[in-house]
Amino acid sequence: WSQVVSQAEKIVGYPTSFMSLRCLLSDELSNIAMQVRKLVGTKHPLLDTARGFVYDSRNNLQMRGLVVLLISKAAGPSTAELSFQHDMVSGIYSSQRSLAEITELIHTAFLVHRGIVNIGELKSCDGPLKDMQFGNKMAVLSGDFLLANACTSLAQLQNTKVVELISSAIGDLVQGIYYENSKSSEENSLTDDIGVSSWKEQVFLSHSALLAKSCQAAMELAKHSAEIQDMAFQYGKHMSMSHKVH
Repeated sequence: WSQVVSQAEKIVGYPTSFMSLRCLLSDELSNIAMQVRKLVGTKHPLLDTARGFVYDSRNNLQMRGLVVLLISKAAGPSTAELSFQHDMVSGIYSSQRSLAEITELIHTAFLVHRGIVNIGELKSCDGPLKDMQFGNKMAVLSGDFLLANACTSLAQLQNTKVVELISSAIGDLVQGIYYENSKSSEENSLTDDIGVSSWKEQVFLSHSALLAKSCQAAMELAKHSAEIQDMAFQYGKHMSMSHKVH
């Protein structure tokens, strides 16, 4: 798996494994990281999330941004954009690289936000109540910080359609999380009682929307036609759905 990702990174000329590192190493997040150390010894999920960013495990390889860059390179410039090829590095526009980073930041922000625990369901072995409440505050703060950085970078792309696409993907993610939390864990999996259509709807919101709309946005940044944008959307959607099924 690591070899496949390494080859893909060579194709796009960009080590996407470190894509969010610039933001993660900022002074603001460094301060948050110092505070998170207070949670050591508790079972707050924010600790596991933080470890995942530091130790590059198989599951942490930043696939969404890499897929956005690969599909950008595969599509290349549109005929309308041929005169702007000087802005390309390894066949990818700088705006598309920014988009890949934005996609990763949004995904990371939601990972951090998912680490908020339900105080009412805590057991005494999880850790002191004040520490768990503190961990929740840190998860909200750091997740919001990453999301704010993503939104700032999104505005700098100066493309209203891309802003609309990615903003709607954030809305889909929020809706998907509410959908997940409103149902029991048994109802979240594909069973005989749950229709494929309702499962697909839920998985699209909570997992596929971000990648699908990011792939479409990458085509919009290269001024590709609506038909190619739709193909990119379907590719991102079905790839993330097949990953979820796997």
